[in-house]
Amino acid sequence: MTTSTHDNTFHCFKTYDIRGQLSELTPALAYRIGLAFCQRFRPKKVAVGRDPRLSGPPLVKGLTLGLQAGGAEVTHLGLCGTEVVYFSCFSPKYEFDAGIMVTASHNPMDYNGMKMVGPNAVPCSGEDVRALEEMVKQIAPPSAEILDAALEVKEMDLSEDYLSHLCDMVKPESVGRWKVLCDSGNGAAGPWVEKLRTHYPQLTIELVNGEPDGSFPRGVPNPLLPENRNFTASEVVRSGADLGVAWDGDFDRCFLYDNEGNFVDSYYLIGPLAEYCLKQEPGAPVLYDPRLTWCTIESVKKLNGQPLLCRTGHVFLKQMMKETGAVYGGEMSGHHYFKEFGNCDSGMLPWLIILSVLKEKNISLKDLIEEAKRNFPISGEINRTVEDADRVLEKVRSEYQAEAIAASDIDGVSLEFEKWRFNLRKSNTEPLIRLNVESRGDEALVKEKTEELLGLIESI
Repeated sequence: MTTSTHDNTFHCFKTYDIRGQLSELTPALAYRIGLAFCQRFRPKKVAVGRDPRLSGPPLVKGLTLGLQAGGAEVTHLGLCGTEVVYFSCFSPKYEFDAGIMVTASHNPMDYNGMKMVGPNAVPCSGEDVRALEEMVKQIAPPSAEILDAALEVKEMDLSEDYLSHLCDMVKPESVGRWKVLCDSGNGAAGPWVEKLRTHYPQLTIELVNGEPDGSFPRGVPNPLLPENRNFTASEVVRSGADLGVAWDGDFDRCFLYDNEGNFVDSYYLIGPLAEYCLKQEPGAPVLYDPRLTWCTIESVKKLNGQPLLCRTGHVFLKQMMKETGAVYGGEMSGHHYFKEFGNCDSGMLPWLIILSVLKEKNISLKDLIEEAKRNFPISGEINRTVEDADRVLEKVRSEYQAEAIAASDIDGVSLEFEKWRFNLRKSNTEPLIRLNVESRGDEALVKEKTEELLGLIESI
């Protein structure tokens, strides 16, 4: 049955997931997505989780009713991280052939979304998402009676199995004795950090903002934004912690602070994480994204690994991880992918691995990354809202390409020069362009070229 014409355009179907404002992404639309998901993939058993957003429970209900109407058996994992849904689908212990996480991650309060995976936690492709959108258009909105029906669904607590898997990857005795300040930002991470305490008894963990609260009293957790870092930084200093950790809402990304409260750019963690993983599988490929590259390439080559460039985004990283047998993949945005974690990204593994590395090297986090920061200073990712992103990218390319010694169109525009490089790309989920600049040991040059590029962008 075809819907009315005003239902035939959706804005929440993105490049490889669903993300949109609550005015569009309603329980009724969630029902239609669930039904379309079953029509497209024919799953038998689907795991569903959610982050703490207040809109989560009604969307989960609508989605579940749609999945059940499509013939799937649905199991609720409750309040969890996206990686717990991934785990449920790649763990051989379970028989889930699909998983859906209801989350908008770091997006504003009036947003929500869905991250969808199939067997072995393989993510839905862009083609899949486009097909789902077309199928949803052919499904009539459910009646109020359908949406008001009582929900009968299985519930499952995977926490012990999930945490045991983390312990298998990072042995509790390997992490050493550290005090760690954990800031979950009232997102999903808090209860899972509490569960983790008993598995890593050597750690002294102080948890702040640990209670999940979908009203996000301190703002939506997104430590990648500089204005969101001050509280965590001050708490690290106040507590006398050796290291600080903060997460986004669905804890698929973690961000670290050193003992002085300094925020650590995730770019500088890729090398140490690669070193840890390459010890498990020497000479293996390590993936990196185009935004910032020089430090990763140099680090992985020194470790006798194989640095391989991959387009930004979890769909592309996971596909290439599988194709190449890469042991690890790192994005400067804080997504870290591990072969032993189903080729999926995790927000819990990176900080545990870093603690293990610090113990082995007997140094602080600040000292661990000092040389990399000095050798490869960066601008940090800078966002700008523009009317015509394609025009901006083409104009910037035309202004700089003649002088470049290397160029790449993998994910936006990447141009390299003798002493500096930059990447300018469109966001996959927001109306933004994102700029990253780095140099070989010249912080002043980074500042100069960043200002130069922003001036050009703003003049277009």
